[in-house]
Amino acid sequence: MKKDDQHIETAVIHQGYDAKDMLGSLTPPIFQTSTFTFATAEQGERRFAGEEEGYIYSRLGNPTVKILEERIASLEQAERGLAFASGMAAVSSVLIALTKANDHILCSSGLYGCTYGLLSMLQEKYQISHDFSVMDTEESIREKIKPETACIYVETPINPTIRLINLKMVADIAKEYDIPVVVDNTFSTPYLQRPLELGCDIVVHSATKYIGGHGDVIAGLVVGKKAFLDSVAMTTQKDIGGIISPFDAWLLLRGMKTLPIRMDRHCDNAEKIARLLENHPKISAVYYPFSAQMKEQNFDEQMRRGGGVLSFEIYGSKKDAQTLLNHLTFIKIAVSLGDAETLIEHPATMTHAVIPEDTRMEMGITDQLIRLSAGLEAWEDIWHDLEQALSKI
Repeated sequence: MKKDDQHIETAVIHQGYDAKDMLGSLTPPIFQTSTFTFATAEQGERRFAGEEEGYIYSRLGNPTVKILEERIASLEQAERGLAFASGMAAVSSVLIALTKANDHILCSSGLYGCTYGLLSMLQEKYQISHDFSVMDTEESIREKIKPETACIYVETPINPTIRLINLKMVADIAKEYDIPVVVDNTFSTPYLQRPLELGCDIVVHSATKYIGGHGDVIAGLVVGKKAFLDSVAMTTQKDIGGIISPFDAWLLLRGMKTLPIRMDRHCDNAEKIARLLENHPKISAVYYPFSAQMKEQNFDEQMRRGGGVLSFEIYGSKKDAQTLLNHLTFIKIAVSLGDAETLIEHPATMTHAVIPEDTRMEMGITDQLIRLSAGLEAWEDIWHDLEQALSKI
C-alpha cells in the first residue's frame, strides 16, 4: 500500500517515519541536541548556502521534529508542515508572514482570546487592522473585504460559541480576490475536518489540545503549501524563534497515535452530554454541532462528527455560573481542552477575558456561557457531576 493511500487511522501511526532509517527503533528517537556537526568546513558552507540538505542547528530543523511535521502534513493532506513551541507561536508566525504594515485581516466573528490579543497588538503597533464577519452568507463576507485585505482568518467551530463556518463558501469567495484563507482547526483535528480539501490555504493547530491529547505539552502546528511554509521557516519561525523542542515533538508523535480512537470517545461523550443538557430546566441554550438547537447548520460534508467541546448557557448570573463550577467534584476547572480529563471553564472571565465586554457580547460570549471539554471518562460520571452541580444554582 502506498503511504498516500493510507487511512488516517494508519497514517497517525506510520507516516513520516521508517524504523529502518533509525537502526530499527520502533519508536522515533529523540534527537535532543541543539546543534549538528559538519564533516568539513566546506559541507557547513554548502548547508548554510542551501546547496546541500542536512541539519545545522535545531532551531532550523531537527530529525524528531521533522517526523512530526511530515506526519501532520500527511494527515491534513498538505505539502508541508511546521511545528512550533505553542499554538500562538504558530498563529503569530503565520499572520506576521502574511501581512505588512497597513494591511487588513478579515476574521470570523469569534476568536480565541489570545488570537484577539495578537490582532489588537498588530493594529496598535503596525496599523494592521481587522474586522469581524459572521460569515453566514456570501454577502456578509464580501462586504468586509477591502483592497488591503491580506488574509481571512477563520475558527470553526468558533471558540467558545461553537458556531460553524462554511469553509468551502469562504474559500471560494477568497479565491475570487486572491486572498489566502487561514483556518484554526484545533477543535476538529484532521480526523474530523480537513480545511485544505475544502479549498482553504493554511491550517493552524494548538497541538496542545487534541493532537497531544494528554495535557503534558505546549505546541503548535501549521500546514499548507510548501513554498509558503518554506518562507515561514526561514523568516518568522527562524527569526522570532518559537521553536518546538525535540522532546515535545516526541510527545506529540506519541499522542497522535491514538488520535482517532480518542476523538471518537470525546465525540461520543460530548453528544450524550449535549442531549442531556438540552432537556435540563436550568439550561437556556446548548451549543454543539449537529445538536437539536444547531440543527439548521448543515455541515455534514465538512465535519465527520461534532467534536469534543460544547458550550451551554445557564439561567442566572455570572455568580451562578461560578457556583456551578465550584460545586463540581472531579470535572476540573481549567482553560485547555482535548485532555483525557473533562475540563470546564467560564470564557467571559478566563479564556476570553482580554476581549472588551461590548465586543465579547457581540461574539455571544455572555456571563452565563460555560465551555465544557468532554474527556474520556464514562459519560454517566460526567453527567452525574454536572447534574449535581447544576442543582446548586
